[in-house]
Amino acid sequence: MKQAFLACVSALAFGGSVSAADLPPLTKAPVYQPFYNWTGFYLGINGGGAWSSSKWDSTGEFDISGGVFGGTAGYNWQTGPWVFGLEGDVDGARIKGHTAVACPLGCETRNTWLATARGRIGYASYQFLPYVTGGVALGNIEARRPFFAGNDETNVGWTVGAGLEYAFPGNWSAKAEYLFFDLGDMKCGLACSALTTDSVRFNAHVLRGGINYRF
Repeated sequence: MKQAFLACVSALAFGGSVSAADLPPLTKAPVYQPFYNWTGFYLGINGGGAWSSSKWDSTGEFDISGGVFGGTAGYNWQTGPWVFGLEGDVDGARIKGHTAVACPLGCETRNTWLATARGRIGYASYQFLPYVTGGVALGNIEARRPFFAGNDETNVGWTVGAGLEYAFPGNWSAKAEYLFFDLGDMKCGLACSALTTDSVRFNAHVLRGGINYRF
């Protein structure tokens, strides 16, 4: 009886060792990758194109277009995947258009600079940061009609938009964003036409790219 019991134990031990040897090697659990850390101060440059329309009371609405280029500064705070930030930029611009409607020699609207101060809210997914943004816009509205003095004023308006930023290894990131800005209207009056009430309205869509360096 004792010999039979020992034989059974030996058989089980041998079978167990064979079964263990046949098992595939254990795989390591996947390493958790934390969200990319966007917190910090950054500086950058941006540039792109703009298009929309301007409207004079005396001529009606007409198309405008052009380009922008300038510098950016901002700061991000990240909590979990959410990124909250403040961003400002100042761009030189060459956005303009003209019309001959009720203005045979051509009436022209220009914007030569644009600045914004905006908040940003984004949701980080590793190196990708889609975001929405909005805030205050500043810029000039310049109106010219032949044989009239014309006018050039700085207006305060608003801007809203969205974008996507991608962080490269190291401290660099690149972004693409869309902004709509509205600078309201400028009361030009007799400086633009024979109408004392003549005003010039200006808004634009801006699509631009940028490169930032985070400190």
